[in-house]
This record gives sequence, structure tokens and C-alpha cells, in this order.
Amino acid sequence: MRLSRASRALGLLLCLSGYAASSQAADAPGSQDFDNLPRPTDAEIVDYRPAAELQRIYPLGSIRKISGQLRFDGQIAARGNAASVTYQLPAERSADEAFTAAREALQQRGAQLLFWCQARDCGESSLWANEVFGNSRLYGADNGQAYLLLRLAAPDNDKLVALYSVTRGNRRAYLHVEQLQASAPLGELLPTSATLLRELKSSGYLELSMLKGMPAQPWITLLSRGLNLDSSLRVTISGPQGEAWREALINGGVRAARLEAGNRQTQGLALELIR
Repeated sequence: MRLSRASRALGLLLCLSGYAASSQAADAPGSQDFDNLPRPTDAEIVDYRPAAELQRIYPLGSIRKISGQLRFDGQIAARGNAASVTYQLPAERSADEAFTAAREALQQRGAQLLFWCQARDCGESSLWANEVFGNSRLYGADNGQAYLLLRLAAPDNDKLVALYSVTRGNRRAYLHVEQLQASAPLGELLPTSATLLRELKSSGYLELSMLKGMPAQPWITLLSRGLNLDSSLRVTISGPQGEAWREALINGGVRAARLEAGNRQTQGLALELIR
């Protein structure tokens, strides 16, 4: 028996409605995305924790456990309302792809990178999963993980965002996002030298728009140490006080032959890799 055009249209509508309902049902009950970060393509929310007042410690270094205690080189401690969402990625999407997309989306909004590690440089995945985020689903291969801590731009500069991506042994990939709105001003927060270097090498460009004036500590030390972590790199230096920064970095131990004057028109200090 042939269906009428109206019947076929109704059937299609019911199918689409059922598909939408099943897609929404795949997310954890009551979950939602963060307004400032797009959902990874075709991902579903498998864990959601609404905002609650917590004291959080975010590591700024590789984590390890010694005598039953977590150890890392630095940390940022803050109290405030923290919420988190964990996405399971579809089989055709990688953890690195989702992590990079989230990082770039936040940086395009002016977020400042504070700490960034990847693979075994982060330490043990089991510690990130169970001790830092309290989410065993995030336990995966040490060489398949990445972690990033950012501070959002004003007027949200008292908000921190932590990203953690991982691929488990069964090849399931996850992206975890935690946002904390601090209950008190965060004050000055500085990135690690290794993070500055990783950011420079990942994009070939590092802009520090807040550094508009003459060179000053501790930024001279941070940048000098970062550049000297890979002595093969050469960079140009641009900005309102570019030449002064060049001299300061040379005095800080960076070989003069590695630093050249740049001609970019920038609000603050900018370093660009010479390929």
C-alpha cells in the first residue's frame, strides 16, 4: 500500500524527533555545556558536576606520589564555585584534536595560559584522574594525556579553566573541563617557563600583551629560562619596548645571536620563531 505524502512527512518527523530525543538522552541527566566553550564535535556528556563551593588546588608541574603524598613543582590554590563536565568523544575524534580546539577557542577569547603539559611530562594519568579531578573515567595512558590551566580575560579574570584530555586503553577518548569562579581576587598569576616555550613552539608566536612597559622581573627570568630550555630556537622580538627586552634577555643568559629585532605592531611584547 502506498503512503500518502502527508503520511511519509509525518513518519520522517517522528523519526527525527526520536533521533533528537535519543541524542539528548545520551548526555548525563541535568548536564549542560559551558557558555564560553563549544562542545567537541559529536561528543556526549558522560559526567557532569554542577557548581559547588570548593577549595581547589591546580598543579603547575608534573605530578607524582612520594610516601603517599602528591608532589608537584608549583600550584595555584583557590576557593570558589567549581563546575565540571566530561565529554566522551566519538571514535573518529582524537583527544588531542578536542584538547587543541578547546585551547584555541579559549585563547581567542584572550585567556592566559598558566601551565601546559602533554604526555609523560604531566606525570601519572592515574593521579590526575583520581587525585586531582576525582574521576576514575579519566585514567588512561600516560603518553595519551594533556593538561592545561588557563585564566580567563577580564572581566572574567577571576575564573580559572582546567582542561584534561586522555585516551584510555580501550581507545576511548575523553575531554574534561573544569571551571572555577574564585570567591576572592586571584591577583597576579604567572605561567611557567616551560609553558611559555610550549606555547611559542606550538603556534610559532607568543604575544604577551600585558608587557607594555620596560623589562621587569620576574618576566625576564621566566622568558630567559623558557628560551634556554631549547637553545636551538631563534626568535624575533617586537613591541613598544622590544629592543629593551632584547637586551634584558641577553643579560638574562640568552645568546644574542638567537634574538633579533622584530617589526610587528603589537600592544605588548611579542616573540616569533625564526623558521
